[in-house]
Amino acid sequence: DPLILTFDCGTQSTRAMLFDKKGALIAKSKVTFEPYFSIEEGYAEQYAEVYWDKIKEASVSLKAKYPAEWERVIAVSITTMRDNCVCVDKDGKVLRPVILWLDRREADDVKLPLKQKLLFSAIGMGEGLKMHARVSPCNWIRQKEPEVWANTYKYLMFSGYVNFLFTGKMLDSTANMIGHIPFDYKNRCWQKPSGLTYPVTPVETEKLCDLVEPGELIGYVTEKASAETGIPVGMPVIAAGSDKGCETLGTGCNGDGIASLSFGTTATIQFTTTKYVEPTPFMPAYPAMIKGKYNPETQIFRGYWMVTWFKNEFAAKEELKAKELGISSEVLLDKLLEVVPAGSDGLLLQPYWSPVLKAPEARGAVVGFSDKHTKGHLYRAIIEGIGYGLLEGLKTMEKRAKFNIKRLTVSGGGSGSDAICQITADMCGLPVSRVQTYETSGLGAAMVGFVGMNEFKDLDEARDNMVHYGDEFLPNPENYRVYSVTYDRIYKNMYKCVKPLYAEMRNVRNILKNKQENK
Repeated sequence: DPLILTFDCGTQSTRAMLFDKKGALIAKSKVTFEPYFSIEEGYAEQYAEVYWDKIKEASVSLKAKYPAEWERVIAVSITTMRDNCVCVDKDGKVLRPVILWLDRREADDVKLPLKQKLLFSAIGMGEGLKMHARVSPCNWIRQKEPEVWANTYKYLMFSGYVNFLFTGKMLDSTANMIGHIPFDYKNRCWQKPSGLTYPVTPVETEKLCDLVEPGELIGYVTEKASAETGIPVGMPVIAAGSDKGCETLGTGCNGDGIASLSFGTTATIQFTTTKYVEPTPFMPAYPAMIKGKYNPETQIFRGYWMVTWFKNEFAAKEELKAKELGISSEVLLDKLLEVVPAGSDGLLLQPYWSPVLKAPEARGAVVGFSDKHTKGHLYRAIIEGIGYGLLEGLKTMEKRAKFNIKRLTVSGGGSGSDAICQITADMCGLPVSRVQTYETSGLGAAMVGFVGMNEFKDLDEARDNMVHYGDEFLPNPENYRVYSVTYDRIYKNMYKCVKPLYAEMRNVRNILKNKQENK
């Protein structure tokens, strides 16, 4: 009765988990920490040592609490947050804190070759590519900390750094290569310097690590890692993939017809295709956990971060009452959702809290305020706004992939709310299902671990044995009509109406910033 030990390393917590071949979460140890520190406004960094300390703490705690189950572990698999890179020297020593995906700093304009400038300007992507280059940490480090870049032996994804700490090998999975790096997503390999977009994130080839496919062997737990984590020396470490990719796998989305919604700090919608399909032009489809397949994805940056923002700014009363009742504040917030009708009585939110590649000037917007609106309306408008953004992505990806999604699965923090799941079903007009565990990233990583250890012949067999659907939410026809009309007549036209204002707001900010710097 073997178990896989899975580590899910996120922005605010690390979880060590044991899964069996039926997909049951046998044991779990969770350790939380402050997500980042800021030395300047907009910066978000974390010491790499913090992550390893929390991995060790979670591992040792799990072993102490479940010694009998610990003896059944046959392999380790690891899933981590995406788009975080670590600069290390030849000995694996970290040269600077990790610049997180939440970071808002920008490099100076990167000089792109004339060919790229002309081509991407001609197709309306000139500003988007310039923004992508400015927000890429490799360019900022190269410009602002040239001595760090010169001493960088490998520019590892965070997942690759964790693999190194466990096995001593600077090796990573193709399904982790998601971020501001020169990766060829279609062919699942590093871009050559002659690649069309390589100059946007020009990391030297020798600074990039070797790659393997999910399910392949990374290496074995070293004596040092064993002493610190309690995991036996020589335990196999199997390549898995990113947290979102593992979530998609862990909710059973192995092929066409099912899409995976992740209600996390970044809200996403993903599905799995055998054909390489860009979700929007020039936005790559990510490598799926299954070799030869891809995960087109739409992201709402800082998606369910908005819920945290709302709680901090408006829900002090609910937070206090929840503590008195011994329940989570989300339970009381769900009651706000239930008393406000579909459509929030005309209050509509556009969830562009952070700029994106195709909309570098974008900002958030809320329209339709009147004196009848309460904080409950604002909260529901936030949930609906995230839903509209994901629905827009779904429709776009369906059109480009030339097939229709028939069912949705949900995971992430927001998926624990019945009210949010029902709103999602109503907005999309599709059934929404939850699987047997909230820990779908860990479940997906465990599935890959079992396949890597030949306990299942492939991930389809692993899915059939390990993924079990439970709660299902069916769309309310009347609410679906409200959302469909609102989406078609208002929401999908909203961005192009306010885009000129966003652009002018950016110009004004730059003017004021330059005046301040000149002073």
